[in-house]
Amino acid sequence: MGLTPIEPGHIGTVVTYLEMVERPRAAPMPDSPLRMAAWKDPAPDKYRTLFERVGGRWLWYSRLAMGDAALAAAMADVHAVVDPRGVEVGIVELDFKTAGQCLIRFLGLVPELAGKGHGRWLFAETLARAWAPGVERVAVNTCTLDHPAALSAYLRAGFTAYARAFESFPDPRLAGLLPRDVAPQAPIVPSPESWR
Repeated sequence: MGLTPIEPGHIGTVVTYLEMVERPRAAPMPDSPLRMAAWKDPAPDKYRTLFERVGGRWLWYSRLAMGDAALAAAMADVHAVVDPRGVEVGIVELDFKTAGQCLIRFLGLVPELAGKGHGRWLFAETLARAWAPGVERVAVNTCTLDHPAALSAYLRAGFTAYARAFESFPDPRLAGLLPRDVAPQAPIVPSPESWR
């Protein structure tokens, strides 16, 4: 057994790679007043705002660090989850760039909707869209910074873990990409430069 030190000012996480190679059996869609709508070419600032609202507590930062052109190039098949008033309350990003495959890049709801059963609907709706005609494999990655129920939800849905990796990266809170008070489950360990 060994420990891998994490550089001060960085975050470490274990990433689990999962896949589903058989279309799930049809089941009734869980009920929710939310709806998913294709979000064609969202304005970069509007996308980043929703991305942070949904993922900031889990230290999602990758899209926040990109310039507008890089963000536009990186975005895949983006869907906004909207409430009955038409307000964006969640995000789903699917990537069909590899023939026969769908990668679920991002999937989540704003914190205010946690624990109200909407996650089951979102997950079922996402899988229904991910298994588009011609798709033979759906993949998703999760990590130890994600919602505590994420990995077990993926496994219950029929995903199988096929790989694991350790990832470390500069803490996005120290870079100003996220507020310093988000993600208290991952305390900031400042770099020596920030001690001055």
